[in-house]
Parts: sequence; structure tokens; C-alpha cells
Amino acid sequence: MSEQRIQEAADRLWNAGASGEPCAPVRDLIDADDIEGAYAVAQRNVARVCAERGWRLNGHKIGLTSLAVQRQLGVDRPDFGVLFAELAHASGEEVPVTDLLQPKVEAEVAFVLRHDLDLKVHSIADVISAVDYVLPVLEIVDSRVADWKITFIDTVADNASSGRYVLGTVPVRLDGLDLAAVEMSMDVNGEQVSTGNGAACLGNPLIAARWLADTMSQAGTPLRAGGVVLTGALGPMAAVAPGDEVAATITGLGTVTARFARRPDQLGVMP
Repeated sequence: MSEQRIQEAADRLWNAGASGEPCAPVRDLIDADDIEGAYAVAQRNVARVCAERGWRLNGHKIGLTSLAVQRQLGVDRPDFGVLFAELAHASGEEVPVTDLLQPKVEAEVAFVLRHDLDLKVHSIADVISAVDYVLPVLEIVDSRVADWKITFIDTVADNASSGRYVLGTVPVRLDGLDLAAVEMSMDVNGEQVSTGNGAACLGNPLIAARWLADTMSQAGTPLRAGGVVLTGALGPMAAVAPGDEVAATITGLGTVTARFARRPDQLGVMP
């Protein structure tokens, strides 16, 4: 993939985010099998965020951990994106919506690492040993591509369709937790919109985290102590709008909630 095409694709996605107007897919600029090129586009915009806004990287997210979604997009692997500290929220906090274009929310298991994961190949035991604690999390995914008409290449280039994320505030140790068996239920404005379990995430969130650890280490950018890892959705995602309230409960981990800010034209309007 040429430098010109990398920059053109990166600029298209950047301008969509900056203007609030979703753009056309970038797969016209990236060959369908050029996954390395798609990640190069994502990295171009990550570097720009860090340089122009001074934001801090504090972890990674794993996407496409559902086998059904992988089949839908015609791929046989997950993808990943980076997380920024400035886009993290605590459970119950109000989430701004001014920078979100087409937000959807999904409930996941998050790991916070105590040790680096820097081996070329990791075992599940290596991952378990590296995890400091576990949290429930609401990931707010958002696509810069209009109407979410994405392929694998589009979402990779768009930092795995990353938006904001809301972390639970009660850390839970892995000891005694069977993450494959946890059950998830998510409500929007009191109505159940999604259910699932840990097995929906590549069979177990620990397996998803191992995939990420191997992938990042082999790329020369291993996962570091203190980093947050969002391991992937436990059930279907749901669209959200300004003013919505979301709550997700994961057995053994507790509940995480988010309140989406109202738009200025909604302020003062009773629900």
C-alpha cells in the first residue's frame, strides 16, 4: 500500500471524526487482503491524536471476538485497536456525545495488567498470572464510516471502530472466576437489549487476551503492566442516543452503568 493511499485513507477517517460527518468506506484505497496496510492507516491517526492532542495510550481493545460476526465479515481472526486514557469513564459518569457519530454499546470483561506480556507465545497461565484484576466494562463503539457499512479492512483502519469506554469501579480478582461461564445482561433505559456469556468471546475472554498478547508481542509492541484490555463483546451491541442510560450486569463482576449526555436542544426537557 503506497504512502499516498495510507495518508488518504487516514485523512478520510480523521476528517469524518473531526467534522461529525461519517465518511465513505476506505476499502477503495486498501486491498481486501492488505491487513498490514489497514493497521498502518489506524496507526497514522493514533500518532496524530498523540501529537496534536497530547492524549495518552493506556491499553487495547479486541474486536470481532464473535465467531458469528467474523463469518459475517468473511474473516477468521479478531482485530485490535488502541485505547486512550482521555476516553475512559467511571461507572455512573455522564458520557459526552459531542464527538460520537453513530455510537453503539456493548458489555465486556476488562483486564488490568499487573505484569508485562512480552513473550512471543503466551499460555493461558501466562495471561492469568499477568492480570491484576477484572472489571465489567461498557465499550462505546463508533464508526467513522457512514451507516456502519464496514468490512474487516474498514474497521481495522478505523482503530477497530473504537469510541469511548466506561469501566466498573469495583476490582475483582480472577481467583475462582470462570470467565467462560459468566452471564451478561444489558439494559438501555430499563429495557433489556442484549444478553450473552463469556463463551461468546472466542470461547473465553482469557483466550481473546492471549491472542492479543501474542499479536502485540510479535509486532514488537507488547502489552505492558498497568494497561487496560477490553476483551470483546459478550452479546450483541445496541445503538444508543443522547439522554440514554445504560446498565450491564456480569455475574461475578457486578454492574457498570453509563449516562449519555443530552444534546443542548434536549436540556431542560423532562424524560
